Amino acid sequence: MARTKKYNEAEVAEKAMNLFWKNGYGNTSMQMLEKEMGINKFSIYSSFGNKDGLFLKSLECYKSRLFVLIDKLVKSTEGIPAIKEYFYDFVDFTRDTKNGKGCLVTNTANEIGLESEEKISQVLKSFTDEIKQIFADKLEDERNYDLDKIEEQANYLLISMFGLSSATRIFTEDQLKHYIENIFKNI
Repeated sequence: MARTKKYNEAEVAEKAMNLFWKNGYGNTSMQMLEKEMGINKFSIYSSFGNKDGLFLKSLECYKSRLFVLIDKLVKSTEGIPAIKEYFYDFVDFTRDTKNGKGCLVTNTANEIGLESEEKISQVLKSFTDEIKQIFADKLEDERNYDLDKIEEQANYLLISMFGLSSATRIFTEDQLKHYIENIFKNI
């Protein structure tokens, strides 16, 4: 007879997300995960497969949290002003979280690099491609750019977003504001 789970997978995945976000993928051990999630290794492996599977679930949790900002950007009828507002909203998002330490996707990309587990790399790339496409769509709505210029500007915004994600970890509100304002002088 199968055992019934005495935990909610979404809740424990959220706890794991916060731990990965705080410590990074490599610095988060299975023992730390067991303690934070309040379940044993057997339960972690049973529900998520392994540490990578749990991390992928954590990235899903993160994306669902960030979805409110992304959805606001997508639904906006503004072009570039909506992107700029997204940048400011993102700063607030990072400050409002329990960890307040940048973007889990950016932190992970900086930590694991190209040699990471293929599935994790694919999820990170898919997420950044999605954000870049939203930027491109907003630029296309706003300006009469050719496709090459839209691609160039969307790449610039995506890379700027990565910089902002890292900057939220150590810089002041004024410094971040100046950074964002200067980004949009170039658009």
